[in-house]
Amino acid sequence: MTAQDAGETNAPPVASESSTPNGSPQAWQLDHELSKIPYLPSENTNTPVSFFHFISRLKTTKREGWRRFGIAHGESISDHMYRMAIMTLCAPPSLTSRLDMAKCTKMALIHDMAEALVGDITPRDGVSKSEKSRREAETMDYLCRRLLGKVNGGMNGEEIRKLWQEYEDGETDESMFVHDVDKIELMHQMIEYERDYGGKMNLSEFARVGTRIQLPEVKEWWKEILAEREAFWKSVGHQQTPQYDESKPDRGHEEYYGSDKA
Repeated sequence: MTAQDAGETNAPPVASESSTPNGSPQAWQLDHELSKIPYLPSENTNTPVSFFHFISRLKTTKREGWRRFGIAHGESISDHMYRMAIMTLCAPPSLTSRLDMAKCTKMALIHDMAEALVGDITPRDGVSKSEKSRREAETMDYLCRRLLGKVNGGMNGEEIRKLWQEYEDGETDESMFVHDVDKIELMHQMIEYERDYGGKMNLSEFARVGTRIQLPEVKEWWKEILAEREAFWKSVGHQQTPQYDESKPDRGHEEYYGSDKA
């Protein structure tokens, strides 16, 4: 990664464990990671200004999955969450009639907020899902209690923390929908990058995530993306659309996205 790239990513922490001076692994610690940040916002203030400064890191921290394919100047975490939020506003009546759509939109804007500190941990980083959840939960506690705890009586921080936890638990209808939207946004970005690179980049590895979509309404969006992708690859001279190898399950993806096909 070049110095320019590091600046654009806001130098997010590496997902793997750091090391002590004697070379032994050191567990990820919240305050240690915070100590690396220049101009760290003040805590326990009566306004949300410090919080606003901190989440600016979401605008410059890149989504790491694409970087493995050489897409160094790709989307940021906030890019991803913004389009997700817009997608929730376009839900069909079969969903808007039974879901709290305002909650869904808020959840889409919050669900990756912890990545402002922990970075975008991917299945390839060797960090277990439980460890990823621990780091993110501690970061959300920091944001919601130490930066927002005294703002408006703590109500804003409490709401954000509850919405994040609801998404993580994935048990409510709203959280299930937003999880599907998380996947379908990734699928949109996959085909857009394949188009941007004129068919010289095969991102079919990410297509398996689409098979984890649960809701019929979101599956319809996925079917349309698949049709678009097939038409694109034919337009650049491929009779068959590149596919991921189903005979070689990716345990990392299965742990993060679930192993059962929808």
